[in-house]
Amino acid sequence: MSALHSRPALQTQSRALRIPCAAAVKQVNQYASESGWLFDAEEFQAHELFADDLPELQAFFVANPEYFLLTNGMPPRVDEAKLEFEERPPAEFRFDHVYVIGFIDYHSQLMAMASVLSNLFASDVWHIGLFIVDRSLHATGVANVLHMHLEQWVKANGAAWLRLGVIEGNTKAERFWEKVGYQEVRRREGMSVGDKTHTIRVMVKPLFAVDIESYLQLVARDRPEPKPEPL
Repeated sequence: MSALHSRPALQTQSRALRIPCAAAVKQVNQYASESGWLFDAEEFQAHELFADDLPELQAFFVANPEYFLLTNGMPPRVDEAKLEFEERPPAEFRFDHVYVIGFIDYHSQLMAMASVLSNLFASDVWHIGLFIVDRSLHATGVANVLHMHLEQWVKANGAAWLRLGVIEGNTKAERFWEKVGYQEVRRREGMSVGDKTHTIRVMVKPLFAVDIESYLQLVARDRPEPKPEPL
C-alpha cells in the first residue's frame, strides 16, 4: 500500500466520535501498520515510504536537486530514489532498521523526506542520513517543525542521541543543525561522494540530560582524533 495515495488516518479522527474508543484505537493502529503512518507534524503526516512510493520520491528528488548538486556534483540519478531505499551501512556497522520517511501535506503531496537509522553503532543512537525539505518551504520554519516532531518520535521509540553528518561548507545546513541543538564531535576529511571530496562534520544531539562524553564513551569512532604531539 502506498503511503502517498491515501490518508485515512485523518478520517479516523472524525469516525472516532461515532465508535467506541477501543475500536477507534484498533482502527488507527491497523491503519498505521498498513500505511506506514509514523506520526503527525502539525499540517503534515510522516509515513514510512514503500517501494510503491519510488516514483513520487524520485520526482521529489528531481524537483529539489540542490543537495545532490552540492554533495555529488550532479543532479539526482535516474534511480536515486531506488538507491536511497537500498542503501545500507557497511556490514561491520550494527543497526536495527532504516526508515525512509515522507512528510505528506493535506493534498497528499510529498513535501519533505528523511532517512533515519535506528540503533546505529550502539543502542539508543539514531542517525539522520538525509533530510530534505521542498524548496517552496525554505525559510518558512517548516524544517524546524518537521525536525522537532521527528526528534520527539525517535525519542519516544528509545533514542537517547541523534547523530548526523553535514558537509563542511554547506552553510545553510550547518547553521540549521547548530540552531536545533547539534554539536560537532569530530571531522572526517577526504570523504568521496560522487565526483566530489568533502570534509564531513559529525554532529550529535543528546535527547536527555546527558553530556557528549557519555555518547563518546558509547561510540568510539566519533571521538575526536588526538592532536599530534608538538615536536
